[in-house]
Amino acid sequence: MSNKVLIVDDAAFMRMMIKEILSKNGFNVVGEASDGSQAVEQYKELKPDLVTMDITMPEMDGITALKEIKKIDASAKVIMCSAMGQQAMVIDAIQAGAKDFIVKPFQADRVLEAIKKTLG
Repeated sequence: MSNKVLIVDDAAFMRMMIKEILSKNGFNVVGEASDGSQAVEQYKELKPDLVTMDITMPEMDGITALKEIKKIDASAKVIMCSAMGQQAMVIDAIQAGAKDFIVKPFQADRVLEAIKKTLG
């Protein structure tokens, strides 16, 4: 069975890019969310094996969503996605329980490496 992934990013283009990388490599993208509150709801519903989470989003940002997901499921595997120059936020995310992070623009091999490492 392929791993179920939830993709969270406020930019449809970024979600599409990650989805393409994952689909081509045998992952099952079970859902997409455009903000943190949607991400939390979908996490409860879909129970994905992994979440790719954008840090900066409207409504609820990625770090807040990460903390909410961790309350629901302490063993949740979340990889943060950040733009260049968001090091401080990445550190906050790792402290909040993110397993890894990938930097935009996404490089397929780096995305896959982070996901494989996180899923073990």
